[in-house]
Amino acid sequence: MYSEADLQSAVGAGALSHEAAEAFRAHAHGMRSAPVADEEHFRLITGFNDIFVTIAAVLLLVACAGIGHVIAPGVAGILVAGAAWLLAEFFTRQRRMALPSIVLLLAFVGGVAAIPINYLAETEPQLSDQTGALIGAGIGLLAAGAAWLHWRRFMVPITVAAGAAGVAATVIALVLSVAMGDQADHNPEPILLPLVFVCGLAVFAFAMRWDMSDPKRETRRSDVAFWLHLLAAPMIAHPLFHWLGITDGENIGAASALGVLAIYVLMGVVALAVDRRALLVSALAYVLLALTWLFREFGMVELNVALTGLVIGSALLALSAFWTPIRSALVQHLPGRVQARLPQGVLAAA
Repeated sequence: MYSEADLQSAVGAGALSHEAAEAFRAHAHGMRSAPVADEEHFRLITGFNDIFVTIAAVLLLVACAGIGHVIAPGVAGILVAGAAWLLAEFFTRQRRMALPSIVLLLAFVGGVAAIPINYLAETEPQLSDQTGALIGAGIGLLAAGAAWLHWRRFMVPITVAAGAAGVAATVIALVLSVAMGDQADHNPEPILLPLVFVCGLAVFAFAMRWDMSDPKRETRRSDVAFWLHLLAAPMIAHPLFHWLGITDGENIGAASALGVLAIYVLMGVVALAVDRRALLVSALAYVLLALTWLFREFGMVELNVALTGLVIGSALLALSAFWTPIRSALVQHLPGRVQARLPQGVLAAA
């Protein structure tokens, strides 16, 4: 990193011409004023060593799980969680390696949650549905607590999403346990999807809170928001498309297919406004299924899959190429108060 004093010293010593120094200042200013928020950066791989360490860590964790499984029920989770924490002390806390940190966080939280799950799977106790739901709530709360401890120590951005998933699972399981009561044959499906949808909206709102605290996306808060959006997107998308009948496969109707496209367009508008692409990605499979059905109904049986890929692929590539001007036009029509809370890159460029 070169300071203004370094540039002036280089010009004075004749190592750099005045024109070259001015050109460098203009270039640096242009780079700083570019709409970087729209690129949606997040740390995943800082080098091939990340992949190398991740492979080695996964092999070690799998070995710990295998050894623990032989010793006693629940020991596998203890060994995996313990090994993941110890590895994180070096590769996360000291080396700050992105991909290994993500894997070790997931291994730690998963290992903690697996302790009671593995024990119950091995002992096979006879439990009612209500008791099973309460135990599920306890496991979700245990996972959320493990994520909180990990966040306090290592502050890996994905940890907040893992904790949010644990809290959501706890809430869903508690509501199901109350709804099922003492009924032995109660079907939880009618209330399960609405619960998932509401929790998805809550996670999305939580993600927006992190996003709005860093509108320029210059801090770790933006990475936290990215993972929360990635968690919220399928929780919102799946119930919506299930209610439209898309998950029934061959039972798709014209109204359902058009409904899918309308919802996807609405998701696209929201994704543009908040500058997060997770909603578009999570709903992609449902849109592909709906468009394939529409092309087949119009007689394009042999080319329905190819035409679907052509239409959706072209649309997404065009959206990606013109994301910034499209978003700029959309955001300019929003109230000023809302604009001020959204990512600022496109606003600065507009």
